[in-house]
Amino acid sequence: EWQRLSPEDDVEGPEGLSMVVEQLDGFEAAAAAWESEILPARVADYDPSWLDSLCLSGRCTWARLSPARTGGRDTEAEAPVVRGRGGPVRTTPIALLQRSNLRAWPQLETWPEDLHLSPEAQGVYSYLQRRGASFFAEIASGTRLLRTQVEAALGELVSQGLVSADSFMGLRALLVPSERRKPLHDGGRRRRAVAHYGVEDAGRWGILRTPQHAEAVAGDGSALPLAVDTSTAEAVAPVLLRRWGIVFRKLVEREPAAPPWRELLAVLRRLEARGEIRGGRFVDGFSGEQFALPEAVGTLRQVRKSPRTGAFVAVSGADPLNLVGVLTPGARVPVHTDNRVLYRDGVPLAVRVAGEIRLLEATEDGTTTWEIRQALVRRRVPPQLRRVLRFA
Repeated sequence: EWQRLSPEDDVEGPEGLSMVVEQLDGFEAAAAAWESEILPARVADYDPSWLDSLCLSGRCTWARLSPARTGGRDTEAEAPVVRGRGGPVRTTPIALLQRSNLRAWPQLETWPEDLHLSPEAQGVYSYLQRRGASFFAEIASGTRLLRTQVEAALGELVSQGLVSADSFMGLRALLVPSERRKPLHDGGRRRRAVAHYGVEDAGRWGILRTPQHAEAVAGDGSALPLAVDTSTAEAVAPVLLRRWGIVFRKLVEREPAAPPWRELLAVLRRLEARGEIRGGRFVDGFSGEQFALPEAVGTLRQVRKSPRTGAFVAVSGADPLNLVGVLTPGARVPVHTDNRVLYRDGVPLAVRVAGEIRLLEATEDGTTTWEIRQALVRRRVPPQLRRVLRFA
């Protein structure tokens, strides 16, 4: 209910989407999961153009926050980055952010200086360093690269967390396979449908950070990554409170980009001392201090007193509410977009991992395996979104 996953609590329209983006500020999820799973689950009849409008207005943006780890997996969800092939893979972790918080989150990670960029990506990056934010046509002209080479270079830079675009359409276009993208010149009848948008429709592309970011923050890169700037924790703590309602150490494990708990704890204690939030024991079974927004405490009491309805809510494994193994016993569900978690009255009932369904608790109320399977896979896709997902 707090994250508007129940059908009666979802929001509508661009302003509703803005509320959801504000709540999910800084949460990294697979790039392909945002418009296929996370946002449509919270916003009724989600329209991709709403997110583009929010980005173009300057209210929010998108970016990768965590650095890519050379030679291995970046996160549980991410496959190794293929150098030189461009395009962020579908599982590259991407966050939606309010522009007012954009500079708070990247301070949490040191950035490797040796990124091993392809020559094309290095050329595009150098051009953006010299000329500033530029449109696709300007980049292609200034670097004298082919359109396909510029697309691949921008995808590589996005996957490294170095650049972003004015609108979400830039990321959306990079998720479309090259053969399904809008051609630069339409020389005749096409045998196969292609996306009606392309990388050149994304507005300006600009640099988010430089590889020397780590040197500027950490000096020699030794001990400073653990010492988070106090202003960063002060900016992130309210974001986590808006996202979860209640914050404690175990829950922050679901936030890989968050500051260390000790930094957050100092800020949360100050907020409690000022009377802005409450401290106490709100959730049983977890050690350490817990903090909550006053309205979240009221929601907790209401949920505790409400009768069970048996309502099903299914979420993607990439969704923030994939909390199996974090707040509940058992193994964690890998944060892959295709994995699913089924809640009944807020309690995890079953999961689908790698196509296989596994029950987490006995069903003594007559619920059949077929009903569970249908609840895990069935979801309504708005027509506006269907036109986008068919190409991704």
